[in-house]
Amino acid sequence: MPAEIIDRGRGPEIAGTRITVYHILDYLQDGWHHTAIAAQLRLCTDEVLAAMRYIEEHRDEVMSVYQQIVERAAAGNPPEIQARLKRSRAKLRDALKRIQEQKGEEEQKSAGIARGR
Repeated sequence: MPAEIIDRGRGPEIAGTRITVYHILDYLQDGWHHTAIAAQLRLCTDEVLAAMRYIEEHRDEVMSVYQQIVERAAAGNPPEIQARLKRSRAKLRDALKRIQEQKGEEEQKSAGIARGR
């Protein structure tokens, strides 16, 4: 069965995968050969070539959306998301600290038992 490009709402992607044509375009923009892209993404060469054909046949639309993706990635997260990430990281650090403290206490108890206390 030939490789097919479908759209399930996330943009055009290679059928049977979650790899969009924009993923393929990233590699192409970096100068990768289609066989190297296929190997990197564990795709058949035909799937990569189908994505490349789609990109070429829909160049204006694909490049417009791709530019929006690149700009969004460059902008980073908005302040409210950054704040949520900061809180999440703090909670994670606190949880790790508690776990390490508990582990240290358990090791001390085990060492005391081993010495016959």
